[in-house]
Amino acid sequence: MPSQSACCSVLELRQYTLRPGQRDVLLSLFDRAFVDSQEATGMHVIGQFRDEDRPDRFVWMRGFRDMASRREALGAFYGGPVWKEHRDAANATMLDSDNVLLLRPVRPDAGLVHPCTPRPPPGTDARPDSRVEVTLCYLKAPADDALVASFKQHVHPLLPELGAAPKALFQTEPAENTFPALPVRTGEHVFAWLTVFPDAAHHREHLRRRAASKAWAQPLQPWLRAPLEHLTLSPTARSELR
Repeated sequence: MPSQSACCSVLELRQYTLRPGQRDVLLSLFDRAFVDSQEATGMHVIGQFRDEDRPDRFVWMRGFRDMASRREALGAFYGGPVWKEHRDAANATMLDSDNVLLLRPVRPDAGLVHPCTPRPPPGTDARPDSRVEVTLCYLKAPADDALVASFKQHVHPLLPELGAAPKALFQTEPAENTFPALPVRTGEHVFAWLTVFPDAAHHREHLRRRAASKAWAQPLQPWLRAPLEHLTLSPTARSELR
């Protein structure tokens, strides 16, 4: 994923549970009506995805310059005409939209970057072949320098050997939610990384190598309170992250 500039210092990872059979309905509406209208308020729609393992799960990410601009952008969008026009149709597809992690890069240079190529225009139907995987580590305490150093020294060098070089590293953003009308998960500590695969075959090969490698995640165990969670995501036609 070629880069020009850093993306966002605050990121929302949003996982929506939808009513059966409604995912394509929401994705069509989202790509058509909610991408450009959100970006017009100052936020950045990073990517929107089908969860490959859960047919009724829609996952998307959006970013902000900081927490203050997040409050302003969300207020402008959810108080604006596009959301008011389409909110009933969008909400009708959803069972739950509160599974939201608020994240930040572990270092300024560890976040996502803007791609060189522009986002496909409205009306695009062709979906990319790529897959995006998000790995979530649920921690006993906030991510600290020792965890980041252990990941960098012991885990990060192994991931390219498994066909999964990380594109970005994140941790929980501990700041108070600046837009309480949209809940986020609280009381949790997360360390996460994001990987992009050129297609499903490369991702399957990574899974094969990962299953055969017994020790790749062992250095993280002292910090973990739960097993790792892996989200396998298929980008929509207009997802910028692909």
